[in-house]
Amino acid sequence: MLKPFRLHEPTTVSEAIDLLREHGDAARLYAGGTELLLAMKAGYLHYDELVNVKTVAGLDRIWKEPDGTLHIGPVATHAALESSPLVAECRPLLANVEHRVANVRVRNVGTIGGNICFAEPHSDPAAVFVLSGAQVEVTGPRGTRMVRMDELQTGPYETVLADDEMLTDIVLQHEPDGVRSAYLKFGYHHRPTLGIAVDVLLDAGGMIIEDVRVALGSVPPVALRVRSAEDVLKGETVASVLADGSLVAARAGEIAAEACGATSDLHGSAEYKRHLVGVLVPRAVAQAITALPHLAGGSST
Repeated sequence: MLKPFRLHEPTTVSEAIDLLREHGDAARLYAGGTELLLAMKAGYLHYDELVNVKTVAGLDRIWKEPDGTLHIGPVATHAALESSPLVAECRPLLANVEHRVANVRVRNVGTIGGNICFAEPHSDPAAVFVLSGAQVEVTGPRGTRMVRMDELQTGPYETVLADDEMLTDIVLQHEPDGVRSAYLKFGYHHRPTLGIAVDVLLDAGGMIIEDVRVALGSVPPVALRVRSAEDVLKGETVASVLADGSLVAARAGEIAAEACGATSDLHGSAEYKRHLVGVLVPRAVAQAITALPHLAGGSST
């Protein structure tokens, strides 16, 4: 049963921060509430004061700088990202992944800031943000600071945010034209057992893997970029990676499985997750290589 609480509705970021400072441990920010309210109903958490940041104007804004840098407000819903022309143009993989987040109800209510700040280990967008090298803007009484996405979440349900700080922007730099992407998701429930995000950049002739990024979500406690697996793939020919029984692709999967930091939970044992990583990383890389490239002003799935 959900215990009584008081809901505050500030209209500015400074008002929201002041409320957090005033009420201390008794207060928490409230956005979509798809995770927080469930935890409170179940009795795992309780706060006497909830600060609704959906009433702060501008925190749901999605916009692009002239240089292609994409900004996403933390109160933007999953559905807004899924349908945004700017997201489809600048980060088509994110739009594709948002389409597969949970279910329609969660996508329409849940916010991207709430998702990554709640730090639930089974998050689809977190893996994409780590893959993309995203940064978040954090604002508090001491000013504003930028935090890399791969440093924001420190463990299950834990972040580097102080109790009186809040996320105010998500920033993704412009990616090179020609990047090809894929997101392979596996699981029996709305939350994935694992999610594998891959970016691949081929040379001008489309024959050599010039650059590659691989990120894992849901397997480790926080989304993780697997650089050791990337090193195996960089400089390899497309033919060698896509060949049936490719030793290069298999080795990348093996290294990713070794480095994934899998933990056991209700979605599977650590051993099971490591096996899945070893099998599915090569598939995700192959899907990325064969996907349409991202072109300036265009989109791709």
